[in-house]
Amino acid sequence: MEKSRPLWDNPLQFVFACISYAVGLGNVWRFPYLCQMYGGGGFLIPYFIMLIVEGMPLLYLELAVGQHMRQGSIGAWKIISPYLCGVGVASVVVSFFLSMYYNVINAWAFWYLFHSFQEPLPWATCPLNSNRTGYEEECEKTSTTQYFWYRQTLNISPSLEASGSVQWEQALCLTLAWLVVYLCILRGTESTGKVVYVTASLPYCVLIIYLIRGLTLHGAVNGLIYMFTPKLEQLSNPKTWISAATQIFFSLGLGFGSLIAFASYNEPSNNCERHAIIVSLINSTTSIFASIVTFSIYGFKATFNYESCISKVILLLMNTFDLEEGSLTADNLSEMKDYLMATHPQEYAQLSPQLKNCSLEAELDTAVQGTGLAFIVYSEAIKNMEVPQLYSVLYFAMLLMLGIGSMLGNTAAILTPLTDSRVIAARFPKEVISGAVCLINCVIGLIFTMEAGNYWFDIFNDYAATLSLLLIVLVETIAVCYIYGIRRFEKDLQTMIGRKPNWYWKVMWAFASPLLIISLFIFYLTDYILTGTLQYQAWDATQGQLVTKDYPGYALAVIGLLVAASTMCVPLGALVTFIRKRLKRESVPTVA
Repeated sequence: MEKSRPLWDNPLQFVFACISYAVGLGNVWRFPYLCQMYGGGGFLIPYFIMLIVEGMPLLYLELAVGQHMRQGSIGAWKIISPYLCGVGVASVVVSFFLSMYYNVINAWAFWYLFHSFQEPLPWATCPLNSNRTGYEEECEKTSTTQYFWYRQTLNISPSLEASGSVQWEQALCLTLAWLVVYLCILRGTESTGKVVYVTASLPYCVLIIYLIRGLTLHGAVNGLIYMFTPKLEQLSNPKTWISAATQIFFSLGLGFGSLIAFASYNEPSNNCERHAIIVSLINSTTSIFASIVTFSIYGFKATFNYESCISKVILLLMNTFDLEEGSLTADNLSEMKDYLMATHPQEYAQLSPQLKNCSLEAELDTAVQGTGLAFIVYSEAIKNMEVPQLYSVLYFAMLLMLGIGSMLGNTAAILTPLTDSRVIAARFPKEVISGAVCLINCVIGLIFTMEAGNYWFDIFNDYAATLSLLLIVLVETIAVCYIYGIRRFEKDLQTMIGRKPNWYWKVMWAFASPLLIISLFIFYLTDYILTGTLQYQAWDATQGQLVTKDYPGYALAVIGLLVAASTMCVPLGALVTFIRKRLKRESVPTVA
């Protein structure tokens, strides 16, 4: 069990590595969305309950297993029981799937970062058409930021079936992203340990700058009021609790094997209990902090759009009815519309289709998550700021740090079991193994740089990990409590940190967390079944908006393979071990 392996320079470096991995893009672009969807400030109630019931206990369990076993995910679970080797393999498969598509986000961040130095920003205005007589028709039908994202960044196809060709600009950015990751992991903990100080701390510096700027923006208060106003009726919605549990589960990176890999490089006496509490609290605090930043900017964007809408309506009414300058304002707009409708019914009726119904609440209610929030909503707010180039560079540099930090954990989950393998490590140096993993992922990742690549990205993002990770962590918890034995695990912890875990940890591990994971698993399984035909959002250039389409048969087959490839590792690993042991027993000659 005890094995010579490189160690972190100090416990602080390990904490920074965990924070760099756990605090990722989900804190910036998913948590604010969930707050918006499920009750504003009221969402914090189920969120913190799930942190206590699920987040901290499972994080502590994974860190303790990695630190005690001194192995990556495959080796650690194999030591607990040979029949559990499939659990570690499943974690590696899920991390491999994640690495394949996740680094594409870093490629997009590089793309936007390189374009952030232009004056004006390329997503600030519509480009001219080929005749240079007007603007591009597709851009006029949508917003400038959506046009830059869907057309100039992705050059997206109208459907998944129209795969198109590889976009060389995006392919180069993806290659650059993988080159950066490779340089960061080249020497294992020796190089990763230095990088995590930057990837963990720089995003906080940028968020603080954005917080100061965001709070001074016109309309920021509207966004913050919207965020912190609790809608307590959402607490009776089961999806609120499910979303809170899922956010905690995935934002901490449970089940991927990355935390086990990081902990395996700890000193055996490291206080993993204290670090589990610190990392989980910092992760959750960052989510709230990022939400304050996001909603201040969201409030600015919504207020800007609302006031622009009001101005356009006022201008239209004044020009149509030849009103005096200053006679029509935002305060008396509603009364003047009623007056004009009564005094000029025919003219007003003809003009009515052009009059938009401006609503600040409707602007704030527009829920956006994922790439839509990161690359469309934020870039739309940035273009309306003073010195937009500066804030654009800061924002996309922050996205890069968050993305690279998460990638260090993802690749560690793959590389640690490989370098732990005597067969592979004896034949190839660590640099070659790291290079091979990065090269394979980069080549496969070119799929996501095709014209239909964003649709494949959504497939991997939605289906490659959810059910698999729930199954992995459920088996992990049951394995520690009921196969390895919770009393035996207690003794291991006492040996490592000098004391046994208290009743809280034991109750969570043995009962509360497994029941919660089973509930989540049943919910997702039922949700997939009841959904019927799976659908996706495709970009319609003729309308300048997203439309819903059904996934083709081959896409459904890929979704099935993604789920099966990792989940089946668990039972197959146990079956293979059973067959091997049976054959080994039968091959031993019996003594007469």
